Amino acid sequence: MPKKGKTTSATVTKTTAAATTTPGDDTIATTTTAIATAPISEKMSRRLDRIRDVLNHYYPNPPIPLNHTNGFTFLVAVVLSAQTTDGKVNEVTKTLFQYADNPMAMSKLTPSFVEEIIKPVGLAPGKSKNIVALSQMICDRFHGEVPNTFDDLKSLPGVGHKTASVIMSQLFGVSAFAVDTHVHRLALRWGLTKEERNPDKVQADLCRLFPQSSWDKVSI
Repeated sequence: MPKKGKTTSATVTKTTAAATTTPGDDTIATTTTAIATAPISEKMSRRLDRIRDVLNHYYPNPPIPLNHTNGFTFLVAVVLSAQTTDGKVNEVTKTLFQYADNPMAMSKLTPSFVEEIIKPVGLAPGKSKNIVALSQMICDRFHGEVPNTFDDLKSLPGVGHKTASVIMSQLFGVSAFAVDTHVHRLALRWGLTKEERNPDKVQADLCRLFPQSSWDKVSI
């Protein structure tokens, strides 16, 4: 069993909100540009105002619900959060990050060891392999730093567009609207989208309805 301990944490390089795209990189930006001129009905505008009022009343400054100590641990926590609750993720990362809170240390763990720790979150075999593999890739390709573009993030094992959107918005200040199961469910319930299957289309609907300055806060 690996010894508990900490080594040098991953470096996270901040980028500016203006640097939102690279060629072929930003699905959100290209999608919303195409639909930004679509009109919003008066009824929908009133509904959006009501949603914003309620969210601002109950969640004026929503915290990031996943416990983390640096950019790398946040990335791992987001990868683990797929199809489970934030509470479950926080339970397992409390132990996992005692053994490895940076990509070098995590890359030295075996997938089977990681799997034993993260079993409660579900899909543990695949998630454990991805976490170890993405840690190795961050060391090999990105000099131990969490990458700061959509394309580079999505090149990591286990990182899709939703995860990349969360990382880009919360770590690097790039406006993004992450759509997970909970956001999708509420969007349908509140009549903000009619799309039941494709999260990219749900994302496009939500980006059209909410101003870009509010994407990060609303989606979290």
